[in-house]
Amino acid sequence: MMYNNGFWGMNMIWWFLWFVMMFWIFATPYDIPGQRKRKNSPLYLLQKRFASGEITKEEYHEHKKTLESTSLK
Repeated sequence: MMYNNGFWGMNMIWWFLWFVMMFWIFATPYDIPGQRKRKNSPLYLLQKRFASGEITKEEYHEHKKTLESTSLK
């Protein structure tokens, strides 16, 4: 009679810890609640296009001015 319910509480704590750890490993990395995700706003996409060299500096400023004027209305 090695286990006569003397350590049942500790056994339950270990099972709970294993469950929490497995949940944390497999569930949370995919979608962490409350984490802010960057949305692809038009201005962000414009900055990416300018940084990659798709558009010139003049085109960037022209499009930026247009986006800022339309977003204020």
